[in-house]
Amino acid sequence: MKNMRYLAISVVILFILPTIAVAFGEETKEYVNRRAVIWNEFFRMTTAAFVVGAVVSGTLIWVIWRFRESHPKNKEPTKWETGESH
Repeated sequence: MKNMRYLAISVVILFILPTIAVAFGEETKEYVNRRAVIWNEFFRMTTAAFVVGAVVSGTLIWVIWRFRESHPKNKEPTKWETGESH
């Protein structure tokens, strides 16, 4: 549950707060180029998606490489595979 809390806080800080800042920017009579803001959000979310994808891909590659059948630690059967008692 702690990890979900940290994830929610990160999402709020990275995505929601800048969007709110742009929305309230009009109250201070600042000119906001909406197209630039939209493209900025798109590129930020694309970067985040690539980072998440890279982490997931790296994790999968590590798991596949570590637990392959030809790995030296996996040559002998475990005590659960041989039926030995715990």
